[in-house]
This record gives sequence, structure tokens and C-alpha cells, in this order.
Amino acid sequence: MEVNVLGPLAVEEQGASIVPSARKPRQVLALLALHADKVVTVPMLMEEIWGDDVPRSAATTLQTYILQLRRLISAALAGDPGRQAKDLLVTQHGGYLLEVRPGRNDAEEFHRLAAAGRHAFDAGQDRRASELLGRGLDLWRGPALVDVPVGRVAELEVLGLEETRRGVLERRIEADLRLGRHRELLGELRVLTTRYPLDENLCMQQMLALYRSGNAWRALEAFHALRRTLNRDLGLEPSMRVQRLQQAILRGDPGLDLGPDASSFDRVVA
Repeated sequence: MEVNVLGPLAVEEQGASIVPSARKPRQVLALLALHADKVVTVPMLMEEIWGDDVPRSAATTLQTYILQLRRLISAALAGDPGRQAKDLLVTQHGGYLLEVRPGRNDAEEFHRLAAAGRHAFDAGQDRRASELLGRGLDLWRGPALVDVPVGRVAELEVLGLEETRRGVLERRIEADLRLGRHRELLGELRVLTTRYPLDENLCMQQMLALYRSGNAWRALEAFHALRRTLNRDLGLEPSMRVQRLQQAILRGDPGLDLGPDASSFDRVVA
């Protein structure tokens, strides 16, 4: 079975989709997919589907949804007498488990690549870090479970995935800055800072990329745009790290220039 949650929900067996069109069975499958190869308890599934308003018939209704999913799996398994739907959507004590073959789960693969990329980044292997983190980001086909009306259980999982995605993106950009790819990053950073106007890390990366590209005045404009947005929306000033970067740009601090010591930028704003 192949499971993809980093975008529209896609769950396939032998190339055939087993994603139901009905809302609640779709929610059940989405939560099982988010926790692929792990037991999802019946209370978790009930909370996802009904929240605090769990009906008396919930247990029976949930079993009906599981049966509907198994029927879809059975149809996909036609011609494979060696396996049955209950072998893939497994009943465990207190819940259910969706069995997925190794390497067929995009969220699991994303986390694997993110961890390997972070390790390479921390070791100063910037080229490898950029490649691994980029491959992880390429697995995303849109917002996680964008076509599923997630309940409050899956919503927390999706928020966690999206936060991890943002962190991986910022680390990949940092690796690219260390590699001297500041000009190539300008377009991407322009889009990202427009999408996330309160994100100080992205703004700092944009400021550094602009400064290294010979556009110190535009780097200062980016700082003032962030400051206006923070003041207007939150009543806050930029953090001291951002302010120190602005001051370093104003005085043309050589620590901002690209050089063999990739940590010099961090020392300037620390």
C-alpha cells in the first residue's frame, strides 16, 4: 500500500485508489494514514469524527466505516488471493492499524530526509544538506490533507507537519546561503516573505541574500517592512537578532560577506 498525505490524500493498493468520497470514512482513512503502521485507538477515531458530540451509535457506525474501507481495499486486491483487506487494515486491541510497506509513506520519507538533512547541516555539509532537505520538500504536493475536512485530532498532526515543513525550508535556504546561492534565492524569498510577513527568520534570510547581491538598500527596506507589519499586527518591535542584522548592514560589517567561515553571520547577530 502507498500512502500520501503531503497534499491531497492519496492511498493506493496496486495502483487503485481506496480513498472514499464520503466525508467521515475519508476522515477515518486520513487519520489512519497519518499514523500509518501505528495503532489508532477507537477513542481517537471517535474524537476525530465527532469531537465532543459522540453519538450512542458511534461504535457501530465506526465499524461500518472500517468495513467500507475494507471493501475498497478488497476491490483493489482482486487477483491477489494471498492477501486480504484485514491484513492491510488490521484490527488491533483497542483500535486499528493501516499497514504500509517501507518507503511507501510520503510523511515518513519526509521526516527521514529532514533528519538526514539536519544532520548534514549541523556537520557543515551544506551541499548535501541542501540536496536532502530539498528532496524532502519536493515530496509536498500542497498543504497536508488539503482535500480532507480534518477534525481536531488530525488538525494537530497537520499543524505539526506544516511547522516541520517550514523549519526544513528555512534550514535548506540557510544551507544555500552558505553555498553562495544568494542571487538564486531572491525570487523564492520574495514569495515566502509575502506569504509569511511576520516570520523573522525568513526576513533575515532575505535581508542577507539582498545584501550579498549588492542591494543593501533593499535589505533595509525588507527590515522596515517587517517592522511595520509587527507594529501594526502585534504591537511589537523586531527581535534584537533582526535589529543587529540591520545595524550590521548599515555599517557594512565584513562578517556578513560570504567567506570560508560560514558561522560568521551567526556571530554578527548573536
